Amino acid sequence: MTVLRTRLPAMALTDTSYRAKLCLDLLKLFVPPLLVLSQILRISGVRLGYATIPASLLAIILWGTLRNIYYDIQQSRNAKRYGAKTIPRIKGKWPGNIDVLLRMMKAFKSAYVLDVYLELFKEYQSTALNTRIFWIDQIITMDEEHMKFILATGFNHFWRGYNQKRRFEFFLGNGIFNRDDEIWKMHRANARPFFAKERISDFQTFEKHTTRTIALLSAITASGKACDAQDLYARFSIDSASEYLFGENLDTLSKPLPFPGRAKLGPKGSATEDDWGTFVNAFEEAQSLVTHRARLGVFWPLMELFRDKGTKPSNDIKEWLDPLVQRAVEEKEKMRASGVASHIEDKTFLEHLADSTEDVDLIRDELLSILLASRDTTSCLLTFVTYFMAMYPDVAKRLRDEVLESHGTNTAPTYESLRSLKYMRAVLNETLRLFPPVPLNIRESRALPVAFPPSPQPVSDYVPTSSEPLYVPPETIVLFFPLLMQRNPDLWGEDADEFDPDRWLEPKRLARITSNPMMFTPFSAGPRICVGQNFAYNEASFFLVRLLQQFDTFTLTPEFQPEGSLPPPQWKSKTGRQAIEKCWPSNAMTLYAKGGLWVRFGKAS
Repeated sequence: MTVLRTRLPAMALTDTSYRAKLCLDLLKLFVPPLLVLSQILRISGVRLGYATIPASLLAIILWGTLRNIYYDIQQSRNAKRYGAKTIPRIKGKWPGNIDVLLRMMKAFKSAYVLDVYLELFKEYQSTALNTRIFWIDQIITMDEEHMKFILATGFNHFWRGYNQKRRFEFFLGNGIFNRDDEIWKMHRANARPFFAKERISDFQTFEKHTTRTIALLSAITASGKACDAQDLYARFSIDSASEYLFGENLDTLSKPLPFPGRAKLGPKGSATEDDWGTFVNAFEEAQSLVTHRARLGVFWPLMELFRDKGTKPSNDIKEWLDPLVQRAVEEKEKMRASGVASHIEDKTFLEHLADSTEDVDLIRDELLSILLASRDTTSCLLTFVTYFMAMYPDVAKRLRDEVLESHGTNTAPTYESLRSLKYMRAVLNETLRLFPPVPLNIRESRALPVAFPPSPQPVSDYVPTSSEPLYVPPETIVLFFPLLMQRNPDLWGEDADEFDPDRWLEPKRLARITSNPMMFTPFSAGPRICVGQNFAYNEASFFLVRLLQQFDTFTLTPEFQPEGSLPPPQWKSKTGRQAIEKCWPSNAMTLYAKGGLWVRFGKAS
């Protein structure tokens, strides 16, 4: 077990740091062409007067163009050295592809989840593209072979990188999702024992919080009201996780729930105005801000030059978490003073984390990272399972029949009994395929150049892949999209956009997946695969058994969705799932239903 007794080295990319980095980038962009222009004018003796400003702008554009021509020649030579091709580049009408960025930022406001990127792949007929916004390379890919290389076979060629850490620093700091190498390995080693089979097969915590959630649902149903299922599942998930991992129930299920018809639109779901609502708002606002920064590219600090938008949500989050951290530190001091040493089997994750480091900020950052993963993963999965049960009542009936046959109306699930629920596992997998909790992810290539491996030729004309290796320049941001890959007809067949759990049960169709497991990566893959994936499967399965023992109908109630959270009318004219979608799937680090998922649950007779 890795134990870190000393304070971590100062690696925080602070508010001052990102501003300093921005200034340095701007100096590199503007100073050389202006110096060259001034030297030319001095030597020639020309005075421009009022023409100085336009001449300076022209010099900057010309310098950038010439620099990119030289850079392209250099990268083309490097690509040939690796036996690869350069990745196709998006070509906008304005310098620096600024028009492309503006078009994308506008489209994000009303587009279906990740459709902005899918349209680019289709337009340029390639599964990998270089957006090169502001003259800086940024690779986007939906290619399965590329994702396999990034996550597994070429893992050591990629890392989180400084650009991503800079965006995340105010939120996740030194947490596991914002660090690489030794610090990341330390986090993973600390977390792994708490997601071992012996731990996650103890369903006492699940039963406690599931019972509380079902009781709330029963009361809501008895009153004839609808509820925001997404909000309810998020509370269930975070209460379960906080007690299981930290030994302290945050008891969010006791806080006021969003009221149908009155709930306002929050950063992601429905908003409440109590103290818990303040934390959720900050938690989700931070995720939305990180996503917005990523869309703007490396020059996002320009938008926050005079005000760091992460300060307020960061402070609100700390107010909520600091008491938990403080109690863990105090308990550690008591144990140390008494001379009593406890074994890891007797400790909560938070107690073990407090014993492993003296760094209070690190404890908070890791606490927040684990809460993010445990809350958003399970709540996302349960939300979209409920959505599909409402969309397809025959799926709900078949699920309930399986539950009643194996567990009756009262028997509690066990670790072994959940394994017999084949159809439920198929429904969970199919939901994760269409709506993975992390629909896109980001890495950065390290200091040495690398090449993506070639991809099999597509069987349709969906989006052509490259039959040759594709060159990735060093220190280049790479965005990849599990959601788009998991809906690719070349991998999943012509019905890739359809919700069909039977694809996980029919041997011939299942063989396609088992022979190529990298085509399904809702919990990532390779060395950074989610250590809590079995925890999420067990928690969701346990909850669904208890839910279906008491409820048999699920009806969407769009009349209660907050204003601006229903799918835009123009989706109806599109292809794929967006033409039939009845909620607005969106993403801000993790996937969610915009404005929540308002549902009326029907009590079984």
